Amino acid sequence: MPLFNRTVEFGTPFKKNDTVLATVDLPGVPAGTEGRIKLVNGFDWVRYWVFFDNGVDLGSLDTDELVRPYHLDAWTDAKEAAAEAEARAAEAAANAAEGGGEAAAGAAEVDANDPLAALRALVPPHLLERSAAARARLTGG
Repeated sequence: MPLFNRTVEFGTPFKKNDTVLATVDLPGVPAGTEGRIKLVNGFDWVRYWVFFDNGVDLGSLDTDELVRPYHLDAWTDAKEAAAEAEARAAEAAANAAEGGGEAAAGAAEVDANDPLAALRALVPPHLLERSAAARARLTGG
């Protein structure tokens, strides 16, 4: 183990010359292509210029479109967990629409690992139902 080796935590902002992978298909860059951060800009919304190994240089890339190669497994797990949480929230909202408003408030308190459970408990059930209906209408599901 090298003396000055520092491990970077998942979710830490990228720095110049960090090696990254594209997490989604970008113009001229398929998902999984490796590249290097060449410029970091922005205060509130941090964007990156990345020079990819296939010769394409892209700018204004968001943090969600990039991941460090050794954080790919953690990124995949986080993406799957977010999809499962969204599915549970949609199911709870659908159940609340069928069985009354108390079901939505009870469903928000069920998952102790959900960091937003306390916030969801503060949202009135009719607003949760309205957003679930709009999401279903827009996504066709």
